[in-house]
Amino acid sequence: MAAQVEIEDQASVTELDNGEIFDPVSDDADSSAGSSSSTDSMILLGEGNPEHDVIRTCLLSGMGTLSSDTTIAAVRKNFSEGITTRAKYVAFRIFTEAMARKNGGDPNVKYGWYAGSRDEIEGIISYGFSSRDVGKFENDDGSSHGIGIHLVPSKASATEPDEEGLRHLLLCRLILGKPELIISGSKQSSPSSIEFDSGVDNLQNPRKYVVWSSTMNSYILPSYIVSFRSPRLIVVRRGGFPARPSSPWVSFAALMSMLSKSMDSSRMNLILRTFDDFRKRKIQRDELVRKMREVAGDNLLAEIIKNHRDKNKVRV
Repeated sequence: MAAQVEIEDQASVTELDNGEIFDPVSDDADSSAGSSSSTDSMILLGEGNPEHDVIRTCLLSGMGTLSSDTTIAAVRKNFSEGITTRAKYVAFRIFTEAMARKNGGDPNVKYGWYAGSRDEIEGIISYGFSSRDVGKFENDDGSSHGIGIHLVPSKASATEPDEEGLRHLLLCRLILGKPELIISGSKQSSPSSIEFDSGVDNLQNPRKYVVWSSTMNSYILPSYIVSFRSPRLIVVRRGGFPARPSSPWVSFAALMSMLSKSMDSSRMNLILRTFDDFRKRKIQRDELVRKMREVAGDNLLAEIIKNHRDKNKVRV
């Protein structure tokens, strides 16, 4: 199970849900306040930008007592200039309009947080959600509220920090339509009837949204990546125990860089191709690890990890 932590409830995210500045397909969306990021479809929103400031306020309010020790490193917006990204935005609007017609004019569009490593989130931005993301976050007892993509409205789950000490959240626009109650431990993977469109853990005060895998790339629009540092934030695994690595480890991204300095080009290219397949979700993590051990050898990998155990405490 992916590690996660429950951050205290935010007071509200109405600024997000009601703010027209967050219209993902607005033709006059202001991108001038940001600069291009390393991801082609993302723009960096600087402090003073209305979207950056609202998202920052909502995240920090949800951190409770940890807010004073939390620093927002970057807020990046999934920009609609690219043809593929623009098409996703237009499709989301069409599905929103269709849901409104189905449910008497109310598509019930909300914002929800999704946590993941940097590579996982950038993979979702590039290729969409996949079966690897379904049911990723479980309850402390190992159960989940149905088999789908789990997002949270007013508190955020968070994975362990990367090699730079950054945690990453994906803020998404969601089409919920008419949700139905999904109890903890449910194995439900689709609406129970045509009347319903999504799931929640509580009809009056939902703390989890569930979007079924059949509609995960139609009803979820990844909109912003928020990267932050929060040294006192403890990630909790199943059973309520803090996630503490029992041995030194290093992120895949950093490992690629270090391996390139110690291996010949032919073997390094083989590992890089395998890593690219992993990022594109063509293979699972264990397949990547197996290939790296086969090509690089355990001795070299162990030496690299050992040399960086003080700087890199977690793996991605």
